[in-house]
Amino acid sequence: MNEAAATPKRPPRKRDNKDPLGANSEIARKLKQYYSSVVADEVPDRFAQLLNKLESAETPRDKG
Repeated sequence: MNEAAATPKRPPRKRDNKDPLGANSEIARKLKQYYSSVVADEVPDRFAQLLNKLESAETPRDKG
């Protein structure tokens, strides 16, 4: 007997138009929440100072 013939086919799952991500919607929601919190954080002063030094060191070289 053929296994494919013996296995009953499942009906296709209905997709909810309200939730296009399906089972991944909770993961997506948490990732968005985390990303939003990271974006909202301020740049540390030390990092901003290093970026300013890098920018000022590159500017004269680019003009020359």
